[in-house]
Formats: sequence, structure tokens, C-alpha cells
Amino acid sequence: MSLIPRFPLARAVAVIRDGGLLAYPTEAVYGLGCDPLDADAVLRILALKRRPIGKGVILIAAGFDQLAAFLEPLTPALRARIGDSWPGPNTWLLPCRRDVPRWLRGDHDTLAVRVTAHPLVVRLCRAAGSALVSTSANRAGQPPARTPLAVRARLGDDVDLVLHGALGGQARPTTIRDARSGELVRAG
Repeated sequence: MSLIPRFPLARAVAVIRDGGLLAYPTEAVYGLGCDPLDADAVLRILALKRRPIGKGVILIAAGFDQLAAFLEPLTPALRARIGDSWPGPNTWLLPCRRDVPRWLRGDHDTLAVRVTAHPLVVRLCRAAGSALVSTSANRAGQPPARTPLAVRARLGDDVDLVLHGALGGQARPTTIRDARSGELVRAG
């Protein structure tokens, strides 16, 4: 199955830079994303999903370098715990810098982050030159969307662009672990 999007990445990047909301395929479901530093865009996602700000969101990136500005420097122990799990379908809660906005971290001193191996998302993050918000494309209580049609059915025209592509083959959304404790927060 081809991962070539029906819409060029340049259009997706323009939507992100203009403060828009983008739906895109991830490892298991369609994600809903935007520029993480655009408060209005992130708050729009939270309102659309009916998600409380206190929960925080996940940032997805092509490489750790796109996440570093949001995080405290990693200790050798944290680096070892993350180990070889990246790139891949593993989301980690890592200590974030104090100036990370609440709309990203929620009520936590950590930030949920993932370095993806999904080829289309890697290309998207590289083209955008930054990490992106990545939360499932659905409203609270609904199952996550797994197709572009499901994104439109669940979220309508509130999503500015749906980037078509294949999902990454995972049956469930990514595992989330707390890097400091190793605790499993969400099973994948």
C-alpha cells in the first residue's frame, strides 16, 4: 500500500503554519495535530475533542532533536530506559521544561513524546521543521478514527485538512510509559 499522500506535504505544512488542524495517519489510528506552540490551534483541538486541558497531549517527532526544546536534559538513566524504543510506537512521559505551556503538558511536570517510525509522519515533521501535536482524531468517548472517511464523519469540517495515507500496522494506539518510574500508563 502506498504512503504517498493525496495532498502534497507542502499543503499540510501550510495548514500547520496557518494555525490549522490536520488529521494524519499514525501507527494505529488517525491523529489530530497542529503546531504545538500555537495556543489557539491546540486549544481548538482540545475543544473539538472535548478533552480537558489538564490531561495534556502527545508530541510526535521525526527525531529527538525536535523534542529537545520541550524537555529537561535527559539523565543517563532516562536515556537507558528509553533505549532502543525509538523510532517506534512507544510514547514516553519525560520531564519537561518549566516553560512548556499547560496546553501541552496539562497538569503534569512531564510531557508525552514519541519519535515515530511512520514514514509519512516522519516526512511531515521534517517538512514542518518541528514536532507536532498528536492526539487521536475523535471526540472523547468515541473510538479513534482509522480512515479519512471516519475522521470526516466524527469531526466534520472542523479539521482543515485530512492527509491520506496508510496506518502503520499497530492494532492499538501506542504504549505510554512513565520514563522515570517505568510504569505502564496505557497499554498498546
